Amino acid sequence: MLRILRQIGRTGVLTEAPPATDDAALEAAGIELRRTLSSRFRGSFAIRHVDAGSCNGCELEIHALNNPYYDLERFGVHFVASPRHADGLLITGPVSRHMETALRRTWRAMPAPKIAISAGECACTGGMFGVSYASCGRADNVIPIDVRIPGCPPTPTRLLQGILAAIGDQR
Repeated sequence: MLRILRQIGRTGVLTEAPPATDDAALEAAGIELRRTLSSRFRGSFAIRHVDAGSCNGCELEIHALNNPYYDLERFGVHFVASPRHADGLLITGPVSRHMETALRRTWRAMPAPKIAISAGECACTGGMFGVSYASCGRADNVIPIDVRIPGCPPTPTRLLQGILAAIGDQR
């Protein structure tokens, strides 16, 4: 134990530099998102996230949306625990056979009008998993998808732009 503590003392604190964000693109997307939410959703948009079998790369980027660098809630978008409170559904990962029923139930539990967004290469195309005995493939094979956000994983700014595209498409 003392050896480990001495090594920690010799090494010191090592931290990474904060991520470089394209503030102009983020702010432009955020302002447009806030404007669209004010006119169509009375200023707030609730998202229910479902991990249908991903590697958690997309989840890390989704969680980054809530950190102080991106701060998604300042634009009026927040994540909810219940599909009954959600306006949109955000799906990540290829839909595993075990999650197929849960995803359908979540989709049916959401009040209309509802939006489905697939985020990440696996949710959009099935990724390297495709359709197999254990995987239904892309989210489109299980429920209707309105917007696809490609990338492995998509950046937080890209996710924000995808949410804006989904909200902007609704009438």
